[in-house]
Amino acid sequence: MNELSSESSPYLLQHAQNPIHWKSWQPATLQQAQEQNKLLVVSIGYSTCHWCHVMEHESFETDEVAQLMNRHFVSIKIDREERPDLDAFYMKAVQLMTKQGGWPLNVVCLPNGSPIWGGTYFPKDHWIESLTQLQQLYESDADQVREFATQLHEGITLLSGVPDSKPKDGALNQEALVAKWKKSFDWEYGGYSRAPKFMMPNNLDFLQKYALLNGDESVLNYVDLTLTKMAWGGLFDTVLGGFSRYSVDHQWHIPHFEKMLYDNAQLLSVYADAYKRTGNGLYRECLTKTIRFIESDWSNGEGGFFSALDADSLNSANQLVEGAYYSWTKAELQQLIGADFPLFEQLFNINTFGYWEADQYVLIQNQTLEQLAADNDMTLVALQQKKQLWEERLLAARIQRPSPRLDDKTLTAWNALLIKGYLDAYSALDCDAYLVKAREIGAFLLDKLWSEETGLYHTYKDGKASIPGFLDDYALFIAALIALYEHSLEEAYLKQAKQMTDYCLDAFLDVENSFFHFSKLSDNPIITHSIEIEDNVIPSSNSYMAQNLIKLGILYENAHYSQLAKNMVATVTSQIDYASAYSNWLLADLYLAAPTELAITGPNALKEVLQIRKRLLCKTLVFGANSASTLAFFQHRYDAGQTAFYLCQNQSCQKPETDAAFLENQML
Repeated sequence: MNELSSESSPYLLQHAQNPIHWKSWQPATLQQAQEQNKLLVVSIGYSTCHWCHVMEHESFETDEVAQLMNRHFVSIKIDREERPDLDAFYMKAVQLMTKQGGWPLNVVCLPNGSPIWGGTYFPKDHWIESLTQLQQLYESDADQVREFATQLHEGITLLSGVPDSKPKDGALNQEALVAKWKKSFDWEYGGYSRAPKFMMPNNLDFLQKYALLNGDESVLNYVDLTLTKMAWGGLFDTVLGGFSRYSVDHQWHIPHFEKMLYDNAQLLSVYADAYKRTGNGLYRECLTKTIRFIESDWSNGEGGFFSALDADSLNSANQLVEGAYYSWTKAELQQLIGADFPLFEQLFNINTFGYWEADQYVLIQNQTLEQLAADNDMTLVALQQKKQLWEERLLAARIQRPSPRLDDKTLTAWNALLIKGYLDAYSALDCDAYLVKAREIGAFLLDKLWSEETGLYHTYKDGKASIPGFLDDYALFIAALIALYEHSLEEAYLKQAKQMTDYCLDAFLDVENSFFHFSKLSDNPIITHSIEIEDNVIPSSNSYMAQNLIKLGILYENAHYSQLAKNMVATVTSQIDYASAYSNWLLADLYLAAPTELAITGPNALKEVLQIRKRLLCKTLVFGANSASTLAFFQHRYDAGQTAFYLCQNQSCQKPETDAAFLENQML
């Protein structure tokens, strides 16, 4: 066992029995490297990373590699999900050096942590050769190596800052941005015209709201195509529920089989909005099954949820194989399904279209249940009942297989996304149990990962919270607390959100450029403070902070919040070239382009708010008070004797109404 055996991260523990003398990232480790004048090897990954496992087996488990690394280097393992700040810093370094990035992320650094060389996956021989040459270069010409490190650090610093705001003429032209965006759409299978194919939930969130607001039927059709093909493909686990991280092909057929909480949490929101808009039963099925999966496989038993399931599991030959848990041979399916197999075969394409490899099939649907029922002279209800029975049989058989490895840490930011997902599912399906779950997650985070003295913690495992929270932990949890208020009208959630927002202003805000650093300003000086702007699979923490500040600025009539948010959005939107990297900023701009708020007050306010939230809200902020409120937004608006509706647009409010009927034809 090396020093990683005392860590809690599942990824670090996976490497605890490597012959390499791995250490975790901490000041003492860097101090040791400097005292011994040894280069650092910084290797970053995560527990469900397939190629991380491959490189471990090929290199890090071998004595040959261990002897080289132990003799000449101080070696550090980092879980990117525990330390996203370090991951972002070293990823920028590798992207500058190689023009690409990914995981495993392997970087060689000066003893103080400054990077000098790096890449992603390396075959064993290449890894040994590279480390040997770097060690020899450092021994023969350390000054040259340090000079390169200085230049690289300057480049990372430039990448980590905020681009200058560009002057723009009038409002942002979202229509032109979307027109350019459409050129990358896959109009046959949805998503983007490339493989591997990622789901990008926030992109779909914006496109759906933009299209409904602007009457763009082509974009709405694209969103529905994408959501349908994702749900039909092997990407979605129709047997139990839940989505894998991405597919390796254009058809959403063969996934990279790991499941991540952040994907599934955000997809709850996207499918909930799509269900509100269409009433499509497939979207409801995705919601209910995904929640079933999350609750059955990821509950930590204390109110929070675990992080991920690995792609790999043991097959019938006791070999660790990607997708073994989810794929089937034709013979297995015939035995399990029995006389109905010819119909099952049509639905899930047990044919050349559904074939994967090595006699394995991954279930994929390519026609509606309505069409298949009609083709087979049966009712839709009968086919739906059969499908449910088949999936129950497959699930019963599958749970006898060895399960994929579980990443059982609980992350604040990802659980905050799940709060929002549960609340959106609650308003879409009117299921009180989902509201209860959202509340329970919020209570868990406040109880186990929040301290009045030290702030939020990032991760929780084995009864212990650790690692000070990053901006995404705060930004996403603040958004979740605001959402809990929006669905319950309990202002205690808002007070907590405001307290955390004020903490962020003190601990993370760069007052010179009015954006927030990803990590606290007092952290390690070697690691360049990054300001996260671009929206990725998880939207940027600054875009979430801007949305939070918009809402809290209105509710508390706090001009500083409001102006800071407007400045942030204006700076970012002034330089958008490709919209997919800024979709959460564009959601903020949907509101700022024509600010609209709906205040509902009175004894029946909660009922009316929830009724409104059954609609897909594209730009309007809906707030309510069902008791006397101290919030500035509700000043002089609450009347215990009646429920009133105040619609305000561009800082001008219409006369209050006492019946929601006037909103029926309003685009909200």
